Amino acid sequence: MKYLIVEDDLISRRILKELCSGYADCDIAVNGQEAIDSFRLAHESKRPYDLIFMDIMMPVVDGMEALQCIRSMERKMDIPHNLAVKVIMTTALDDPHTVIKSLNDCEADSYIVKPLSRHKIANELRKFKLIQ
Repeated sequence: MKYLIVEDDLISRRILKELCSGYADCDIAVNGQEAIDSFRLAHESKRPYDLIFMDIMMPVVDGMEALQCIRSMERKMDIPHNLAVKVIMTTALDDPHTVIKSLNDCEADSYIVKPLSRHKIANELRKFKLIQ
C-alpha cells in the first residue's frame, strides 16, 4: 500500500504519518501543489497512491482545488471511477457546507474532522477495504 499525506502543519503531518505507517508506505506533501505533483509522479512511475489524506486549508493550493485537479487528471488518464485514488479530506472545519462541498463538488471519498485518532483512521481504512 502507498499513501500520500498532504498536510501543511508539521505536528499534524507527524501524527498522521505515525498513525498510517503501520498500514502503508507514506509520502508527504506540504501543500496542494506538491500533492498534484506527487500524484502525477506516482502515476508516471507506475506506483500510484492507494489513498490520499488531504488537508483542506493549506497555502499555495488548498486541498479542495488540489483534489479537483487530481480528479481532472484521472479523467484525462481514463482511470475508471472505481479505480480512482481514495481521498479522505482532513480538516479542523466541521461545518456542513465544507463537508458537502468536499464530498460533492470535489469528489472526496470521505471526510475526517481533526483531531485525528488511530480509531478514526482505522474506521476509514476498513470502510475502503484497505485493512481488515
